[in-house]
Amino acid sequence: MSPPCPPARPVRFEDPARNRAYWERIDRIVAAAPPLTDTQRAVIRAAFHQPSAREAA
Repeated sequence: MSPPCPPARPVRFEDPARNRAYWERIDRIVAAAPPLTDTQRAVIRAAFHQPSAREAA
């Protein structure tokens, strides 16, 4: 049995087993993804530092 989901994660499904399986799947997908390039990181940072994003928050 895997450890419970971290408390910071939202509950996606009321059934604890289904919720745990969902987050395990997400963890597997993230672990299999290649690392971001410096260009990709820069694009993401720029998107979050736009003035319109700050106004919306």
